[in-house]
Amino acid sequence: MAEEIRQKDDVDSSSKSKSFWSSLRWIPTSTDHIIAAEKRLLSIIKTGYAQEHVNIGSGPPGSKVRWFRSTSNEPRFLNTVTFDSKPDSPTLVMVHGYAASQGFFFRNFDALASRFRIIAVDQLGWGGSSRPDFTCKSTEGTEAWFIDSFEEWRKAKNLTNFILLGHSFGGYVASKYALKHPQHVQHLILVGPAGFTEETDPKTEFVTKFRATWKGAVLNHLWESNFTPQKIVRGLGPWGPNMVRKYTSARFGTHSTGQKLIDEESSLLTDYVYHTLAAKASGELCLKYIFAFGAFARMPLLQSAQEWKVPTTFIYGYEDWMNYEGAQEARKHMKVPCEIIRVPKAGHFVFIDNPSGFHSAVFYACRRFLTPNSDNESLPEGLSSA
Repeated sequence: MAEEIRQKDDVDSSSKSKSFWSSLRWIPTSTDHIIAAEKRLLSIIKTGYAQEHVNIGSGPPGSKVRWFRSTSNEPRFLNTVTFDSKPDSPTLVMVHGYAASQGFFFRNFDALASRFRIIAVDQLGWGGSSRPDFTCKSTEGTEAWFIDSFEEWRKAKNLTNFILLGHSFGGYVASKYALKHPQHVQHLILVGPAGFTEETDPKTEFVTKFRATWKGAVLNHLWESNFTPQKIVRGLGPWGPNMVRKYTSARFGTHSTGQKLIDEESSLLTDYVYHTLAAKASGELCLKYIFAFGAFARMPLLQSAQEWKVPTTFIYGYEDWMNYEGAQEARKHMKVPCEIIRVPKAGHFVFIDNPSGFHSAVFYACRRFLTPNSDNESLPEGLSSA
């Protein structure tokens, strides 16, 4: 008994010591902090799950150009969470957007896991995944960083047929992946996807005019210099968590368009978001190579619409700053089934703003995998098609 008490005291002392030294760091985070914050956030999920680091090797076999050049040849991994599911449930792989990670779907896992085998993954260089040095210097190389690492992950997980859902920048990556590897994707769900609006679109003229102002010129210069929001969080050091707290409180609380976060959700999400943003810069540095200032894709997906091989559903919040009209234009050129669904009381983070509406949209999008004789199934009440 005395030995057990001594061991417990030693553990408590060690934890306090780590906490003390962590508090003295200019940037109070680490990989361990990210995973711990993830576990705290997912503790409010009722569905059981398994978290793992899936080894994706050190580069595509036979490739002369590694998709993550670094000073180290050590294997990389993608942080992955797989939720318990009913036997024979269709597999739904969920990919987060820019400056986010898989935990952002925390309000959706329980509902979706009731009908799918849910696998959520942190993209290379984000969240709890490996953060290798980012040395890409072109749009093509940067796309390969994400597409090829995801393909290695798919092989490691032994997945062959799955529904692929991507949000925002994750929608861009999911689309590019489905264009390159359509044989593995049964259905594509793009949630407020980036990359469908072209810079030449007449509706984007205001961006061109703004660029001509001194403010626009400064912001454009920062963009081309790869100055990311995460750099601000790191630069603030110990004041970074407070900045993130103000953002999450405003975006998902005061200025929320839908269902506000309760205090526990807000606190856990804030903690999680801070640690994922403040960690080593890696995947975030893709920004200037994929998009021009104004979030216009340098290689727009609209140009690939005719090559689409996978049935697709677009989901947008009514208040989403991503323009659903880009998806409407793409649909005109697609040779596969394509739907566009809009969810009320929701913005760009439709799955956080209006979870129930988002779940209805996903279930409807996947009705042929979930319901026999689904051809006559009508769009759920409250949702609208575009």
